[in-house]
Amino acid sequence: MYKILAVNPGSTSTKIAVYEDENPLFVKSISHSVEELAKYDVLFDQFDMRRHAVMQTVEENGVNLPELSAVVGRGGQIARLKTGGYLVNQAMLDALQSPDTQVHESNLGAPIAFSIALPLGIPAYIYDAVGGDELTDVARITGIPELRRTSLCHVLNTKATARKVAAQLGGTYQTMNFVIAHIGGGISISAHEKGRIIDVITADAGPFSPERSGSVPLEYIIKMCYSGEYTEKELMTKIKKNSGLKGLLGTNDCPAIEKRIAEGDEKAREAYEAQAYQIAKGIGELAPTLCGKIDAVILTGGLAYSEYITQEVTRLVGFLGPVVIMPGENEMEALSLGALRILRGEEGYSVYGT
Repeated sequence: MYKILAVNPGSTSTKIAVYEDENPLFVKSISHSVEELAKYDVLFDQFDMRRHAVMQTVEENGVNLPELSAVVGRGGQIARLKTGGYLVNQAMLDALQSPDTQVHESNLGAPIAFSIALPLGIPAYIYDAVGGDELTDVARITGIPELRRTSLCHVLNTKATARKVAAQLGGTYQTMNFVIAHIGGGISISAHEKGRIIDVITADAGPFSPERSGSVPLEYIIKMCYSGEYTEKELMTKIKKNSGLKGLLGTNDCPAIEKRIAEGDEKAREAYEAQAYQIAKGIGELAPTLCGKIDAVILTGGLAYSEYITQEVTRLVGFLGPVVIMPGENEMEALSLGALRILRGEEGYSVYGT
């Protein structure tokens, strides 16, 4: 029997869970206020605060640390990782703090997991990291010779969800094809061909989301960059935190938006329909990567709880194949079960830098 602690740092929370084999003993989300996070100019300055919160919650829930078999953290945004499990080592920790690594709260998952596991003499892993990259060679090419595309999407949740849907359909992830839209605060869409993510639409290159701008014509963005109205930090905040539905309607609260629509707010209806329309366009964009041979289109993530959105997307893309709704993120389960498969010897793991 294996006992696994999973740690998942997010933008305003740190989620933790303890699993005993496939069974969750507890799952908690530790909230971090805007005021608390504002104290830290650099992401890694949050390390001590978040680690302390994790250890305090573990203690409050009666976890005996020496009973743990492994600690698994959310994988960060290191480019060109493989999917699956990695043993956390110093080379990975150094890479996560490199200026070349995109800043994202998930980058704290490996350091927190490692700091807990090391004194216990147990392994620390990451699993299906955001930077897990399986793109085909042709999918990497851009129209700018100096730039190559890398895969950044919701790898952890989409692969876990694909495994579940494949089993429901009587197959396996390794034998089926899916287009999966993870629709939440950020939206990514990915094409899965027989167990491999062969192409993606990243959160900044496709549909707008409840708070992100998504893809916008480059000339517009270039003009904004040189307008003198924004610093780099201000513009990044605008496109990542204050755009999308929040920019259009002043809120990213989807139930509140749906209430406005029900009360006859035409502007809210138009923006919400555009949200679903753009998601559907992104799904359609990836259909050719699988030559149209799609066993299912899957909608997952927090926004998949919205019947308004999922029904409209289904109406628009249903011609591609069956549409399966699997709302939520399922990330804590996916992390824990990934580590469990490694501990049981059902899967191997990689070592970063070797």
